[in-house]
Amino acid sequence: MNRVYFDHHATTPVDPRVVDAMLPYLREEFGNASSKTHAFGWTAQEAVETARKHVAKMLGASTKEIIFTSGATESNNIAIHGLAATVMTPTGPKGRDHIITQSTEHHAVLDPVRELEKRGFRVTVITPDSEGIVSAEKIRGAIDERTLLVSIMAANNEVGAIQPLAEIGAVCQEFGAVFHTDAAQAAGKVPLDVETMQIDLLSISAHKFHGPKGVGVLYVRRRGRRIRLEPSAHGGGQEGGVRPGTLNVPGIVGVGEACRIATEEMAEEAVRVGGLRDRLLEKLQADLPSLRVNGPADSSLKLPGNLSLSFPGVDGSALLISLQDIAASAGSACSAGNAEPSYVLSALGVPRDLAVSTLRLGLGRPTTVDDVDFAAKRIVETVRKLQKQRA
Repeated sequence: MNRVYFDHHATTPVDPRVVDAMLPYLREEFGNASSKTHAFGWTAQEAVETARKHVAKMLGASTKEIIFTSGATESNNIAIHGLAATVMTPTGPKGRDHIITQSTEHHAVLDPVRELEKRGFRVTVITPDSEGIVSAEKIRGAIDERTLLVSIMAANNEVGAIQPLAEIGAVCQEFGAVFHTDAAQAAGKVPLDVETMQIDLLSISAHKFHGPKGVGVLYVRRRGRRIRLEPSAHGGGQEGGVRPGTLNVPGIVGVGEACRIATEEMAEEAVRVGGLRDRLLEKLQADLPSLRVNGPADSSLKLPGNLSLSFPGVDGSALLISLQDIAASAGSACSAGNAEPSYVLSALGVPRDLAVSTLRLGLGRPTTVDDVDFAAKRIVETVRKLQKQRA
């Protein structure tokens, strides 16, 4: 059976070049990067620092600002809880006690923020517009002199909406608030520059852009306004003490190589993948004119490989089950199995009947024209069959 993969928002296949870069550190170069007294440790440390340079270059950062983690979820928690701990006292937060985020954030941000709300922080949750975008004006309307943190994701994991990070960063800078962005979906796919966007904290996961699972990055600003985080774990002192523990050298090499490749190929790949995405949409719209596209209407405001489509009169779960030869998602992969409509689509005002009829398609580096044409044919015939059954 022919099978095609259209779930690149959930995870991506590891690029063969990344695998090749990692293999020596899974075999003969097995040293601990914290071992400073012999060549095995020196080799491992050199590999880690080379990877750090690749990550820093992709983000426009300094190598001293790059901390390796297990992924964006951990990075988000270290950033949010670590920053909050700097103003926390036994009786609650003092001084800057206000946090701003948006209703369509990933739970890796929403849940830590809600936990801090229980501890006494004031939390403002902004609802984006119907396309999933939060304007700098909305941030300005919510921010005040006591705002500690603004956390707005770089690109949405369901509808692909890319946020105006530079404009939001400027507002945060004006009010002295720390600006954090969960860039798990954006990293390696669209340009990110922490300096021009005035980002203070940034989280990424390697497996979202053809790196290995279980490794990620937290960028912490050190230039200009130095951001201080209290560590959530102690022991070992690795990564500046912010994230202690023996370094995952093969994984770190992998995320570094993934960043190197993305830095060199991102612009060209975005055009190619965006063209395939447009081809798929055109084919589906030609045969299924009633379908609804969720997220930004302007393709330049969404991730190149993203399509969130609602098919009137079709149950999304039944559609997925019928499309066993197409790997896709009905919503966020992290909430799979939940029969309720996607909270992201609900926040954007998508009616319930359409929200539960939604298919999320994610194209990526391995996607080909043949994959697109196969998927279009299968989706059209399956949607028509399910619509007929419900008629």
